[in-house]
Amino acid sequence: MSTKSYPRAKRVGQQIQRALSELIRRELRDPRLGMITLTDVRMSSDLSYAKVYYSVLGADPHLAQQILTQASDILRGPLGRALGIRHSPELRFVPDELIESGARLSALINKAVKDDEARHVDDEPATESEAAAESDDDAHYSSDDDDDGHYDSDEDDDSSSRR
Repeated sequence: MSTKSYPRAKRVGQQIQRALSELIRRELRDPRLGMITLTDVRMSSDLSYAKVYYSVLGADPHLAQQILTQASDILRGPLGRALGIRHSPELRFVPDELIESGARLSALINKAVKDDEARHVDDEPATESEAAAESDDDAHYSSDDDDDGHYDSDEDDDSSSRR
């Protein structure tokens, strides 16, 4: 399959994703399949092949792959009729690993943050004298604020233009 993107291939892929998700829900009533989500459909440039990316919840991914591969020939006919196209593409089901890898990365990031926090527990909090020095540094910013706490640049501009 080509990596170049064709607008018609994208549109047909989106239509296939919608129609195929409905067909799988309606036609494949296999309880072993669990909840299946079609995440993406990528078409070949000549529209003869469709890679259908899916994720499964509550079922064995290998079993879901077998069920979908066996059902691909059964789903081609109704899919072509639902889309109104003469030649229905050959369906190739591919498990979508992006969701799993995203969850895995998220877990790794959370673990790294917890480890980092555990390492820095023995750091001392700021003393009162350091906190007072920081508040004195911020005091010079309040001189340009008006009563509402907002800086009014028009007053400075008006006074300089009148001179």
